[in-house]
Amino acid sequence: MYHENPQLFTSVGAPVWCSGLRHCISVHEASLWYLVQIHAAALPAVIGWHTIGPLLAGVDCHYSRNGARCGWLTDRETDQSLVRMLARNRFILLVVVGAVLAIVSLSLQFLHLIPTTPMGEERPPQGQGQVQGQGKSRKRVIPVPSTEDPDPDPISEAYGYCNTPNRSEQAWEGHSPVDYKLLSVQVMIRHGDRYPLYAIPKTKRPAIDCTLSPKRKPSHPQLKSFIGHMAQGGHGRWEGTLSSLPRLPNHSACEMGELTQTGVVQHLRNGQLLRQAYKRHKLLPPDWSTKQVWVETTGRSRTLQSGMALLYGFLPDFDWSRLTVHHQWSTLFCGSACDCPARNRYLEEEQRRQYRFRAADTELERTYADMARTLGLPPRQLRAANPIDSLLCHLCHGLSFPCVAAGSALGSGGCLTLAQFAVIRRQQLEDEVDRRRVGLYHRYAVLATHPYLNRTANRLERVAKAYAPGRKPRAGGEEVFTLSSAHDVTVAPLLSALGLEEALFPRFAARVVFELWKSPHATQGQRKGQRQSQNKASGVKGERSKGGNEGDMFVRVLYNGEDVTFHTTFCRSHDRHATQPLCPLGNFLSFVRKDMFGVLNATSYHDACYRRTG
Repeated sequence: MYHENPQLFTSVGAPVWCSGLRHCISVHEASLWYLVQIHAAALPAVIGWHTIGPLLAGVDCHYSRNGARCGWLTDRETDQSLVRMLARNRFILLVVVGAVLAIVSLSLQFLHLIPTTPMGEERPPQGQGQVQGQGKSRKRVIPVPSTEDPDPDPISEAYGYCNTPNRSEQAWEGHSPVDYKLLSVQVMIRHGDRYPLYAIPKTKRPAIDCTLSPKRKPSHPQLKSFIGHMAQGGHGRWEGTLSSLPRLPNHSACEMGELTQTGVVQHLRNGQLLRQAYKRHKLLPPDWSTKQVWVETTGRSRTLQSGMALLYGFLPDFDWSRLTVHHQWSTLFCGSACDCPARNRYLEEEQRRQYRFRAADTELERTYADMARTLGLPPRQLRAANPIDSLLCHLCHGLSFPCVAAGSALGSGGCLTLAQFAVIRRQQLEDEVDRRRVGLYHRYAVLATHPYLNRTANRLERVAKAYAPGRKPRAGGEEVFTLSSAHDVTVAPLLSALGLEEALFPRFAARVVFELWKSPHATQGQRKGQRQSQNKASGVKGERSKGGNEGDMFVRVLYNGEDVTFHTTFCRSHDRHATQPLCPLGNFLSFVRKDMFGVLNATSYHDACYRRTG
């Protein structure tokens, strides 16, 4: 049916508008027609609106000297006309499609439906630029360390503490400016997920199987071969009482403090991450010696097994005959320097502060009273059982919180709740804030971790000197890779002593990594500029860097895969945009041997430990 009127008319109930430009379109199609016509107006000679316009609208127009006659086409007629036209105008089709896509893309970007900047986790930290140096440069990424929010959510924080191995993890170990050589890596870890150390009275213990099975989740591709390799552990050398400890968790009903399969998988993943990070650097030679790989652990099976899992992930099927596992008698890894009266005094004062802070929390006291009433226990007995330890295990393994039957003993019956758990975790997070404010724990941490830091500094310095020009390497080499398998009471003071006060409390399978790097060979003039830049940063005149003559040696410190070097006390003031963008080794050596005792008004470890305060 054709309509003669070139103005407003109606056909089959659909209003149609004739523009006077020989185009007739339905009102329902007007918005799309307007969009195409506006953006293609710049190409009228190419596109030919008198040809394509009516077809897009489903209209057929016949032109003559007396004007135009337009009418609606049937669907079949429209399709046939459009196909014939497009067959003759392939170029027109390509131009129109390209124009429409360009319009849609620009419109979406304008409306922010397509992001034009990286997502949050892909965006580099603000204020951190490109590495300045010779030749092709690689971005020097220094992520901000994981820190607590002003008001952290206790439940979310607890899940982070669990560190369930069900997600991919970005590790920044092994990253450096181009042409830098990695010389040594020193690692301290906290053991992986474990069974609780305490049981809540009158409740059933969590039902967790501590045997290892590759078919049970969480699992790991290396778990089966790891189990087989540990069976050959008799070929290794074990110091002290370590030979009597089981090399794998092996109880179908976990014992107190026993490493779980989750804990083993966490450290297999840690080892695999480090292997991938350092593979291109060829950190260890294929024929590495006993001295080049140093492994030490406390006398607990969970730390020994965690260390073996990480080592296997890092060095699959390692040669047992080359490995000696050393025993650390103290959880502080203080060796022969454990005697420090001042450290013990600071710890006692910190424990008193902690008790006063906890006793002043009325909500916490009410929560313990409610929990005790449910279980039929005196509140003091419940607090002594440290219920948060067991509740964390339930949370991390997806188990329901403990319950008791109504009317049992003197209790009202019921289940412990997530809300009660959140109150206890909230108080622990607030306690960490108060601990930093008071500063007693930091003083304790300086003295508690100095022996370990001093041994780490000595190792790094020995490796650095081994690469000095004209120096003949020692037989067997230096400690290229060291692994210290420890506890939360080891890692937490280490973070505090380094000045990483805002770092989160060590989660299961947490890791702290020290890397030693050597800068590429430079000319004499460049070396002079480097020394001046380092001296300016460290405030020392006439020295190559603070603490020694290791002017071309640098350190990185990483916590759970994040570079926290420039958040440490010894490198916080270093110019990140200097000629050398890494932290000089001399800064670390000077910090460990003298500067870290400034907070104690002392100049040495012995002085700080034995000097009496007034």
